[in-house]
Amino acid sequence: MTQPSEPRTLPTAARAFWVVAEGRGAIRPEPVLEPGPGQVLVRALFSAVSRGTESLVFSGKVPESEFQRMRCPFQSGEFPFPVKYGYANVGRVELGPPELEGRAVFCLFPHQSTYVVAREAVRLIPDGVPPERAVLAANLETAINAVWDARPLLGDRISVVGAGVLGCLVARLVGRLPGADVELVDLRPERAEIAAALGVQFRRPEEASPERDLVFHASASAQGLRTALALADQGAKIVELSWFGDQDVALPLGEAFHVRRLTLTSTQVGTISPEARRRFDYAQRLDFALELLKDPAFDVLFSDEIDFESLPEQMPRIADARSDVLCSRVRYT
Repeated sequence: MTQPSEPRTLPTAARAFWVVAEGRGAIRPEPVLEPGPGQVLVRALFSAVSRGTESLVFSGKVPESEFQRMRCPFQSGEFPFPVKYGYANVGRVELGPPELEGRAVFCLFPHQSTYVVAREAVRLIPDGVPPERAVLAANLETAINAVWDARPLLGDRISVVGAGVLGCLVARLVGRLPGADVELVDLRPERAEIAAALGVQFRRPEEASPERDLVFHASASAQGLRTALALADQGAKIVELSWFGDQDVALPLGEAFHVRRLTLTSTQVGTISPEARRRFDYAQRLDFALELLKDPAFDVLFSDEIDFESLPEQMPRIADARSDVLCSRVRYT
């Protein structure tokens, strides 16, 4: 005789990280409702701090004109504060469709221990991708979109200015193009080891090779963008990945910019690159990023791992522009 199964105990509360004031975060309780039809209950395993954007949010540097465009998919609260913000959460489905229960998934959800979302909001993490690495998926989506916008050619001379997480991801992608000569340019000489692990050359700005066919800028600094312009060859394209928030940027566009017929173009993850819309929608682009994360070289981008409960104390260090943090991974217990 089959014994009746024990009723499943579902969590009714979670804990979430909120930015409550300029430079100050807090862990707050959050209610968790029982998932309805077409929904899943996810218990977080890891998340990651997207240092560029989340540092601007933490520091209160989101311009008022961008309050709506800067919203992330599951944001709570309103800019500037208090706001629950983030988009790199990896967890395990505890309740949902049978084909998902027990599986590791990625979701564009803030830093929160347990959450309920629509089934379509989670993407299965492929076999061969550790959940610890999968938190890079959102940043890798941005890098993929930038490469699509840039349309590099085989054999191109390519520079990536700024060896943060995003610049390193772009460098790894374009560094695998046959015949490409790729340099990762950064002020910090310690990033040379990371460049080597990613299979590309490292240069300090004063050592960087000139006359590049394609330059990506990802340093989020005005000086970095000026360096990117200086490295570009006649007729080259400079792809801007940085988001400067409320910072004004002065550029030397009155010197040889026009004579050299340079193209300065923006790229942004919020829309699919026109070069890829025929093939990819948002879900397919995220699935593609997760597949690419089978590459173990990306593990070099994690500079530290912190406990979720310590995030309020750790965020000032992570957000400090002077720190040497790459990607901080957050572990949930």
